[in-house]
Amino acid sequence: MGVPTTGSEIRQAYLDFFKSKNHKVVPSSSLVPENDPTLLLSNAGMNQFKPYFLGTIPFPHTVPYAASCQKCFRTGDLERVGYTARHHTFFEMLGNFSFGGYFKKEAITWAWEFVTEILKLEKDRLWVSVFENDDEAIELWKNIAGLPPERIVRLGADDNFWTMGPTGPCGPCSEIYVDLDPTAPAPKSFQDGAESGRFLEIWNLVFTQFDRQEDGSLKPLPKPNIDTGMGLERVASVMQKVPSNYETDLMASLVIAIAKAGNIKYEVGPTQTYTSLKVISDHLRATTFLIADGVLPSNEGRGYVLRRILRRAIRHGKLLGFEAPFLNKLVPEVGKLMGSVYPEVKDRQTHIVNVVRAEEERFYETLALGTERLGEKIEALKKAKSTTLSGDEAFMLYDTYGFPLDLTKEMLKEQGLSVDEAGFQTAMEGQREKARSAWKGSGEAFLPQLYKEISVKLPPTVFKGYEKMKELGEVVEIVRVKDKKHEQVDKLAEGEYAFILLNQTPFYAEKGGQVGDKGVLQGFNSAEVSWADVLDTQMVSDTLVGHWVFMKRGKLEKGQKVEATVEESERRSTMRNHTGTHLLHAALRAILGNHVGQAGSYVGPDRLRFDFTHFEGVKPEQLRQIEDLVNRRILDNIEVTKQEMSFDDAKKKGAMAMFSEKYGDKVRVVDVPGFSMELCGGTHVNRTGDIGLFKIESESSVASGVRRIEAVTGEGSLWKIREEEDILGDVAQLLKSPENELKSKVQALLDEMKNKEKELTALKSKLAGSLADEVMAQKKDVKGIQVLVSRTDDLDPEGMRQLVDTLKAKLGSGVIVLGSGKPNQVSFIAGVTKDLTGKIKAGDIVKEVAKVAGGGGGGRPDMAQAGGKDASKVDEALKLVAGLIEKMNS
Repeated sequence: MGVPTTGSEIRQAYLDFFKSKNHKVVPSSSLVPENDPTLLLSNAGMNQFKPYFLGTIPFPHTVPYAASCQKCFRTGDLERVGYTARHHTFFEMLGNFSFGGYFKKEAITWAWEFVTEILKLEKDRLWVSVFENDDEAIELWKNIAGLPPERIVRLGADDNFWTMGPTGPCGPCSEIYVDLDPTAPAPKSFQDGAESGRFLEIWNLVFTQFDRQEDGSLKPLPKPNIDTGMGLERVASVMQKVPSNYETDLMASLVIAIAKAGNIKYEVGPTQTYTSLKVISDHLRATTFLIADGVLPSNEGRGYVLRRILRRAIRHGKLLGFEAPFLNKLVPEVGKLMGSVYPEVKDRQTHIVNVVRAEEERFYETLALGTERLGEKIEALKKAKSTTLSGDEAFMLYDTYGFPLDLTKEMLKEQGLSVDEAGFQTAMEGQREKARSAWKGSGEAFLPQLYKEISVKLPPTVFKGYEKMKELGEVVEIVRVKDKKHEQVDKLAEGEYAFILLNQTPFYAEKGGQVGDKGVLQGFNSAEVSWADVLDTQMVSDTLVGHWVFMKRGKLEKGQKVEATVEESERRSTMRNHTGTHLLHAALRAILGNHVGQAGSYVGPDRLRFDFTHFEGVKPEQLRQIEDLVNRRILDNIEVTKQEMSFDDAKKKGAMAMFSEKYGDKVRVVDVPGFSMELCGGTHVNRTGDIGLFKIESESSVASGVRRIEAVTGEGSLWKIREEEDILGDVAQLLKSPENELKSKVQALLDEMKNKEKELTALKSKLAGSLADEVMAQKKDVKGIQVLVSRTDDLDPEGMRQLVDTLKAKLGSGVIVLGSGKPNQVSFIAGVTKDLTGKIKAGDIVKEVAKVAGGGGGGRPDMAQAGGKDASKVDEALKLVAGLIEKMNS
C-alpha cells in the first residue's frame, strides 16, 4: 500500500502498524460507557481501558499493549462547532496504549516512525512540545527523531501535564505538531504558530508515571502507563492537504448531500451558509451514532445531549431554508460513509430514521412559536436599549416552548445580544439537579476505591451457578456495613450486615438485566451451625462477586468453609423469564422488523420487562402474533444450548450482540436453534418447554422511539390467567350475565348510555335556549358595548358554551360572561363577537375573572374558558366584568 491518504486508509494503516508492534487491536466501545456512572459519554480512547490502567484486571493479551480507533463525543465546545475548521461533537480517536508495559522510549519511537515512515510527513515540518520538566522526553526526541532543540518546545503544566483529578494517576504529555505552511515566513514563536492554526497538533502522548498524593507530592507509579490519542479527522486534513476537517473525505460528502437536499449552492468559505452546513453535517453524524448506540432524545443526561444537537441542527436547517423535517432523510448518507467500519449505523438505520423523524416533527411544532417569541423579546430589548435577556425569560422559552438555551444564546449572539445564564440556571435548578443526580450512580462512592484495593489482592470469583445451585466455598473477604460505614473485618457477628466474598459461588450477581440471586450461606467450622441470609448478589468490582448478607445465626470468619445455596424456586423462575426474554426479542424482530433492538431489560423471578426500539405503539393484533409465536417455540420444546467461544466466532455464527455492551475475547452464546441466538452471560432453562407458558401483561411507551413489554412465564402466567378469570367472573356477577354473553351485554349497555347522552344533550340545549331570554333581560350597556353577565349553576361547561353561542347570535355585537359555581366544579366562559375582538379578548377577561375564584384559564379572542376552586367567589368574580371591559375599551 502507498502512503495512506483517505480516512479509511489512515485508520487501517494506524491499526496495522501497531498490530505489527504486538498490540492487540480492540474494537471501539460504545459511546455509552459501560459500568462508569461518572462518564456521560465516551470522550477518549482510554475510557474502555480504565480497568487495565487501574490494574483491577489484567489485559487479556500476551503483552499489555492495545490499539484502537474509538468513537468519541464531546460537548465542551458545542457553540464553536461549525464556526471553526476543527471542532466536532463526534470524532474518531486513534490511540495506542500500554498498561505497565513499554514506556516513553517505545511510545516516542513508534510515533515518530508512523508519522515519518508510514504517513511520510516531512521531518522539517514537525515540531513537538514536552512538559517543561520532562528532560527524559526531551533527550529521547533529540536522540530518536534527531529534532533540533528549537523544534522541541517546553510548555507548562496547563498545556502538557495530564491529571485525572486533584489526586491519583497523572503524568507529563508530549504533543506532535505539523507546520501547515512551511514555506511562509516563520512565526515569531511556537505559541504564535499554534494559536494561529499554522502549527496543528495531531498526536498527544501521555506518560502516566506518577500518583499525586493529598499533599500534592508526586509518587512514582510502580508500573507507568502510555495513553496516546490522534484525531483521525485532523490527520486526514493534513494528508489530504485541505484547510478544514469538513473538506476531508470523512465529512465533505455529508456537507455536499445536505446542500443538495436543500438546493443550496455548495461553496466553501466564511459564510453563514457554509457554517450552517458544517453544523448540520457534524450533528447529523453525531446523532446517527448516538442513536445507534442506544441513546434516545429526552430532557436529561445523554438524551438531553442528543436532543440539544438535534435541535441545533434543525435550527441551522431553518436558516438554510428547510421548512420541514429533513435530517431523517439524510441519515442513510452517514451509513454510506461509515457503515463499513461501524456496521451499527446501517444495521439500525430504520430505527435511527424513525427516532430522528419523530424528534424533528415534535420540534418543528414548537420551533416556530419559540422563534417568534424570542424575536419579540429581541425587539423589546432593542427598544429598551438593553443587551441582556433575563434568565427568567430564557427559562420561560425553554419551559413553555421547549426552546433550548443554546439556541437562545445563538440567536441573541447573531443580534449582538446575550443572556443571563446564571439567572437561567437558577430558574431551572430543580430540573438540573434531577438531571445531575441521574449520573451520580448509586452514591456508594466507597465501592470503587475499597473494592479496587481488594480486587488487586484477590483472584476473580469463580462462578459455578451455570451447573449447580449449591456449592462449597471459602470466605476470602468480609466487608461489614455498620452505620453506613464499610470496613473490612475478620469475622461477622449475629445481627450484622456485610458483603461476603467467596472464592467460588453458585450465586449469580446482578448484571445484564438479570437480578442477583438470594439464598443462604451455611458455615460448619464452629461448634454450632452459622447461618447467613443472602439478600442480594452484586458485582462489587469487575471480577469479584459480593453476597449481601444478614447474619441470622452464629458467626462467619475469613477462611471459613461455607455451603452456598441459591433459593432454587426463585432462580428457576428467573431462568424461565430470561429465556422467555430471548424468545420475545426474536419474536418482536420477526413480527415488527429487524430494526427492533434491545434498549433495556429486567429479568427477575416475578416477571420480565423488555424495552425495545420501535417507532410506534405495537398494535393489539401484533401483540397477539408475538405472544403466539413465543408460545409455539415453547411448545416445540427446543433444546437451549450454551457455548463459550471467541467473540469473532460468535459473530460469524450470527449471534446477536448489543451495541451498548462491551464484550471480552470469550463470550457465552445462548442459542435456541433456528429462532434466537444471543450473547448472554445470564442463566437459562435447558429446553424452551421448561418455560411453560408466556403471557404478555402490557405494552407501553418508555420514551420517544422506545416501547416496553412486560410479561410473565411459568407460574406467573397461571396467576395472571386466574386473576383475569376472577375479574371476568366478578363483572359477570355485577351485570347478572353469563360470562359467554358479557360482550353483548356490555355493548347493549353502551348503546343505551349513548342514547341517554343524546337525550341529555338535547335537554341541555333546550335548557340553554330557555335561559337565553332570561339572561338577555340582564343586558347592560358598558361604554357603548352590550354586556351580558350571568350565573348559570344549572348548566355544565358544554351547556354554558351553547348558551354563549345562542346569546352572541341574539346580541349581534357584545360581550357575554357566564359563571357556574357548584361543589368541586367552578367554571367561567366568556364570548366576544368578532367585531369587538380587536380591543376586547375573551381570554383576557376570563383569566382575570377566574383569578378571584382561585383558578385560571384562557382561549381564543372570541371564546375562552377557565376553571376555579372556590365556588363562594363566583359572584364576586362576575362583578369584575364591567370594570374590565371599561378598561379594555378606554
